[in-house]
Amino acid sequence: MWSRTLVSVFLGLVLLGTSRGQWYGSKSTIKDKSARDRCLCQLKGAVDDCSCSVETIDSFNNLRIYPRLNSLLQKNFFRYWKVNLKTICPFWEDDGKCAVRYCTVQPCKDVPEGIKGTVIRNGIDKSQTLKKKSHMNTKDCDDENDLGYLNTTLSKESIDGFERWAAHDSVQDSFCYLDDELSADSEYVDLLLNPERYTGYAGPSAHRIWRSIYQENCFKPTGNRGPYPDFSNIGDMCLEKRAFYRAISGLHTSINIHLSARYLLSDKEGFTESKEGLWGYNVEEFQQRFDPELTGGEGPQRLKNLYFLYLLELRALAKAAPYLESLEFYTGDEDDDADVRKAVRDFLTVVKSFPEHFQEGTMFTGGQQAGKLKDEFREHFRNISRIMDCVGCEKCKLWGKLQVTGLGTALKILFSGNFDQPVDQQLDLSAVRLTKFQLSRGEIVSLFNAFGRLSSSILVLEDFRQMT
Repeated sequence: MWSRTLVSVFLGLVLLGTSRGQWYGSKSTIKDKSARDRCLCQLKGAVDDCSCSVETIDSFNNLRIYPRLNSLLQKNFFRYWKVNLKTICPFWEDDGKCAVRYCTVQPCKDVPEGIKGTVIRNGIDKSQTLKKKSHMNTKDCDDENDLGYLNTTLSKESIDGFERWAAHDSVQDSFCYLDDELSADSEYVDLLLNPERYTGYAGPSAHRIWRSIYQENCFKPTGNRGPYPDFSNIGDMCLEKRAFYRAISGLHTSINIHLSARYLLSDKEGFTESKEGLWGYNVEEFQQRFDPELTGGEGPQRLKNLYFLYLLELRALAKAAPYLESLEFYTGDEDDDADVRKAVRDFLTVVKSFPEHFQEGTMFTGGQQAGKLKDEFREHFRNISRIMDCVGCEKCKLWGKLQVTGLGTALKILFSGNFDQPVDQQLDLSAVRLTKFQLSRGEIVSLFNAFGRLSSSILVLEDFRQMT
């Protein structure tokens, strides 16, 4: 047993080096190489409903996006996220349990004061720490910024009116439900110390989560009358409904890739393993999730849906770039904040340079019927964000909520209409703080980290190619 573990560790380290941080070792009991690479050999060519290819995205992501984004996500502004993991499932009594001891999330109390300095009430930022010369509040708010700074010219009645108006607009624009950051149960989590990885969360509880998402919240193809949507005839659906399914499937795929790449290989103590267990690539687990012969032919399409979602979120970042470039990304550490602003602008310059962005302008056109479809689209996704509160595993719940919030933020950018006009950098942005260029700190952190998960998944696919 020990010799087998040591061989696995040695081979994994030789193959992967140390470039993936704490992703150690590998596990593969599949002897037939042709059986192992079936899921990847079909992953090529055009991405459905998009104009670019898998190969173009691989090159762009692995060489230009991932190195910049991975470095950026190590920074304090992006590593701390406030979340309520004690929310109760609104749909059924949760009975899920983790299979390993590593699924507990440790909240972080040593958070930079600049991040904690913002107080939110009903979506309104009451921070007193904003520099008066700053173009935009950079700490926290859902749909309002720096009303404390505007108090010198606005009456209390006017401010209260703005609060009610902003809270209403926030609900109308948002594609997901956000946690109340003032709740006593909301805590800061260090995402770097609580990585997304395999927890053994499976069985009826976990299956019910995805079954509810696909069966009750994804649009069904025309003619599908059974309880289980048959997405083999997805081409019969309109673009908007196809996009919804492919985005959800892409998210599911990304999560499964990370669970296969950060798999618990050994939980036993020994000189080759840390107290945190031995984690690494499990090729067999990857194949079970994506091999066409084991997934009814769906595996390669699931992988392509990852690329679809990647393009969707990439486009959201490009569309919001003028707004994001105007932020201060304030944590209280002036030197670090300056580095983050510079790194964000460099990253967004690369994002905007991508030649074949997702074309959201082709969606929701056609007048009143299109508006109705958008409302339905939004409500389906909001419901999915509530389903994340039903996840029984703490770590799965953390990363599920974060990635769904990130995707919901991307959808808000693309389809709320608030970012359809570019921000004029020469304008006094305090004049439009109460209008439409609004994202909370939590939304921004989730947007970047959710895209970071997709970027990492595409990079990891290259590792699996090398291992098969």
